[in-house]
Amino acid sequence: MNGHTAQDVARGVSRLLMQEGYSPILEFTLANGRRLDVAALGNDGTVLGVEIKVALGDLKGDKKWPEYLEFCDNFFFAIPPDFPDEHVPAGTGLIVADRYGGAIVRPSPFWKIHASRRKAMTLRFAKVAAERLAMTLELAADSARVLGEIE
Repeated sequence: MNGHTAQDVARGVSRLLMQEGYSPILEFTLANGRRLDVAALGNDGTVLGVEIKVALGDLKGDKKWPEYLEFCDNFFFAIPPDFPDEHVPAGTGLIVADRYGGAIVRPSPFWKIHASRRKAMTLRFAKVAAERLAMTLELAADSARVLGEIE
């Protein structure tokens, strides 16, 4: 393989999802303690989950991914372009991505999550996104202050 990292794939997946009208965040922890590599909300409230795999051994050894399904309306595996896609579990969506973008090569089935779970997921998503933005702004302000002191 060409050395694609999970970070590269996450960047391409995020770009693709934004083009498709979703708002993605990385490393989103679910109520069951599992962590999605990418979670995204659609304009209509659709919850989309993505599990990134860049190593075949990691994909073959992953037995936890079915635990994501009850928290997602759509679920995808995302792999780099040179990954052998025949090993990706059937019955899931498939995204092929690199750091520049991606493509949905197999659509995901639709599992409608329960309304109360959707509400809880949406509220948690908003809270996590807002906290991450606040931390980013805080870090930017700290960096600007330090740079101002140096100049």
